[in-house]
Amino acid sequence: MNYYLDIETTGLDPLRHKIITIQYMELERNTAKPVGPLKILKEWESDEKTILKKFISDSGVADKYPFAFIPVGFNLPFEHNFIWQRCMSNALQPVDILDRPFLDLKTVGVIMNKGEFKGAGLDNLTNKPQSGKEIPRLYYEKNYGEIEKYIKIETESF
Repeated sequence: MNYYLDIETTGLDPLRHKIITIQYMELERNTAKPVGPLKILKEWESDEKTILKKFISDSGVADKYPFAFIPVGFNLPFEHNFIWQRCMSNALQPVDILDRPFLDLKTVGVIMNKGEFKGAGLDNLTNKPQSGKEIPRLYYEKNYGEIEKYIKIETESF
């Protein structure tokens, strides 16, 4: 199954920062249209270890069959590095989202940005009103509603 996959974090370094949301949604294989609800696992409702365990157990990402979970996202190495390292930091068996088929749209973004990596963010290539740079501030201010709103807009823009 194809799945839209994204995470929000408190920063860019998986050794120092943590995952605060994991969001994923099943996509129709031929059209990439949503066929299931957007699932948002929120660290502030439990903890980071719990959302990682739930993602691993419920999504199919740890399934031995490589087509059980095909991640589709923008800059998937970022998600991969965070999920891997944060699993290690939380004493969980790490999962490798890039050891199976995957579709990373970052390459398309660079091409659409005339070959330039700088400025090839999803916010610059879609109608998404802002980047995720404000997410850590919103998290520390406990403005979780704004984070959820951002996630829903980002998912629709994707």
